[in-house]
Amino acid sequence: MNAAAALTATLGLAAAAWVVAVRQMNGMDMGTATPLGSFALFVALWVPMMAAMMLPGAAPAVLRCARVSGRARAVPLFVGSYLAVWTLVGIAVYAWYRPHGSFAAGVVAIAAGVYEFTPLKGHFRRLCRENVRSGFEFGLYCVGSSIGLMLVQVALGVMSVTWMLVIAVVALAQKLLPAKAAIDVPLALAVVGLGILIVIAPASVPGLTPPM
Repeated sequence: MNAAAALTATLGLAAAAWVVAVRQMNGMDMGTATPLGSFALFVALWVPMMAAMMLPGAAPAVLRCARVSGRARAVPLFVGSYLAVWTLVGIAVYAWYRPHGSFAAGVVAIAAGVYEFTPLKGHFRRLCRENVRSGFEFGLYCVGSSIGLMLVQVALGVMSVTWMLVIAVVALAQKLLPAKAAIDVPLALAVVGLGILIVIAPASVPGLTPPM
């Protein structure tokens, strides 16, 4: 598969996944009280959600794979193993997640904002921009880079299209752009501030809880 075909296929799959995910998530968002339903239903939703959110940011790595490997099956294998890593994350989320209150959601958001400051976050973010040997390896690096942001979505509204879009845009920017303190520090502070706001005034955050 040549580079142009690989890019087209990757972005096309991401676009199709957005359509599927948004349709499936319609009417399911109950904020922090959102139930996950059955395991099969959740996985069937989580996989297109991750494809929609994460594949655009993986496009440069897919292009490198297509250029280096020269094998037709290399790109599908790379993308499939990359999504397999995010599927494993979804399984962990399903095992851990319970409908919760605004305080727990705020604490998760604060922790996620603090994680943005850590050297570990910076390390994984750099690795996401380097050459990797496999989609599985790339997936592990990207999970390390984006796990805090993903937990924000899970905590605030796992079935929220709005939060899905916000997190997807931020994750995409962090994968494609080099780290810059002038952007990254205000972003991390904003996530921490959001968490504090949720803890002290949850009613001021739209969509956090289901309407009464």
